[in-house]
Amino acid sequence: MDAWLLSIAASPWVYLGMAVFAVIDGFFPPMPSEAAAVGLSALAAATGRPDLALTIVAAASGAFVGDQVAFAIGRRIDVHRLPLLRKGRGLRTLSRAEDALTHRGTSFILAARFIPVARVAVNMSAGALGYPRRRFVALAAIGSVTWALYSAAIGIGAGAWFKGHPWGAVVVGVVGGTVIGVTLDWVLTRLQGGQGRAPLPDAAAP
Repeated sequence: MDAWLLSIAASPWVYLGMAVFAVIDGFFPPMPSEAAAVGLSALAAATGRPDLALTIVAAASGAFVGDQVAFAIGRRIDVHRLPLLRKGRGLRTLSRAEDALTHRGTSFILAARFIPVARVAVNMSAGALGYPRRRFVALAAIGSVTWALYSAAIGIGAGAWFKGHPWGAVVVGVVGGTVIGVTLDWVLTRLQGGQGRAPLPDAAAP
């Protein structure tokens, strides 16, 4: 799928494709939005096509909408019954997400944006646990823009370091994104000074 997106990099449709990829990735992790964002940014830096600014806007917008979809799914259905989150790694990620949201929701939502499977589990759990919608929207907006800018930065570096081979940059992006997510989670938890450790209201408890 991402190869198809890269093949239309010179077409105006590429921005819609990038946005759609990011939307679907918000609730379906196998959709490779990171690969698309990094690859298109690398091409933009190397050739001038597609437009880098529009690529960032498309990626951030799609990621934001995808997060809202995941939140809405969590509000409406039992996420524990979803095949992706019912067993194995998905179930473990969901359990950790629920625990972390209860104690440090702000930092965890922001950090999870950089970790493909975790962001789906966290955003769905936020909806299921009754996390405040306005706060989630604000955090999703910050996380989406930060993620898009980060992906673009990796792509720009890929244009120079990997000479037109975006998959090398994707590996760096996933590893770097995980490190940034964990670091961001730790820093924001410290800055909150315990504020984010208050449990969710009883009415929102599972």
